[in-house]
Amino acid sequence: MKVAKWYNNTDIRIEDMPKPAPGRNEILVKVISCGICGSDIVEWYRLPRAPLIPGHEIGGQVVETGESVSGFKPGDRVFVAPKVPCMICYYCKNGFHPVCSNVKDRLPGGFAEYVLVPASIVAAGTYILPESISYDQSTFMEPLACVVRAQKLAAIQQGQTVLVIGCGMSGLLHVKLGKAKSCKVVATDIQPQKLVYAERAGADITIEADENVPEVLLARNGRKADVVILCASALSAVEQAWNSVEKGGTIVFFTVPGPDKKVEIPLNYFWTREIKILTSYYCGPPDILKAIDLLETGTIEVDDLITHKLPLEEIVKGYRLVVEGRDSVKVIITPDDDSNGKI
Repeated sequence: MKVAKWYNNTDIRIEDMPKPAPGRNEILVKVISCGICGSDIVEWYRLPRAPLIPGHEIGGQVVETGESVSGFKPGDRVFVAPKVPCMICYYCKNGFHPVCSNVKDRLPGGFAEYVLVPASIVAAGTYILPESISYDQSTFMEPLACVVRAQKLAAIQQGQTVLVIGCGMSGLLHVKLGKAKSCKVVATDIQPQKLVYAERAGADITIEADENVPEVLLARNGRKADVVILCASALSAVEQAWNSVEKGGTIVFFTVPGPDKKVEIPLNYFWTREIKILTSYYCGPPDILKAIDLLETGTIEVDDLITHKLPLEEIVKGYRLVVEGRDSVKVIITPDDDSNGKI
């Protein structure tokens, strides 16, 4: 089978590997659609494990099952999570599924014709796709689940002002979910085209990032933001977040600067204003179920975020589009060019 082996963002090679056969409790899935995640292009995060087959936003079809698998059969349309928590440790019992210490298996990368799903992920991380959700739409499940979790941690409520800094794919999902919660959503980005997408996603106010965002926010909204969600890693974006949050408000680091960047927190300023700073990383099973519901009911629509679909052989182009960030939002790789997955 063909796979895309990632060495760095400019060195991605199409290689041949043996097509795996599932063990007793495993399943083999043909990858129909797999999205390029923003985290896939973060080299400081990925390089320690290189070379690797990336891709964790997978929609596919079961083609073979192990002899002891009873919940799935060939032909089933599925979404597969990249990893699953144990659900019994202290962290899982207290709702911190992303930091579970007992994660044993990770899904092999989805930028391949097939993935062999480990037994633990078959048991607790593989979901039958509702008929109303296409393979392409299923690539939004994991990122949307991460957005669901972040907004849950921030305790976002109806009527609040939410500022989304960075309108890539995840930022636009934050815009859509904030609007679904009847919030006033403000969006900012350095790319004017991304602000066009933000308006289409429902943003009430858009601000170009090279403006004085806190000043413009105050002038156009009458107050600063109750919740600021950082979906950009630049230190200038962090500085905007510090200055754009309202008293008693919350700042969520959905994206973080690289480990070589020094972030200075204005702690004394925040202390007298009771500002909360949160981080949000990955998602848990409840968040995935919520994301499925949001997509199935049409509460969150995602087709308008798909800008490119490329075959596996053009994955270098796909990465370039995401790295440059000017002309793309959601880039989907389709290893199976003959699929009938509808957009």
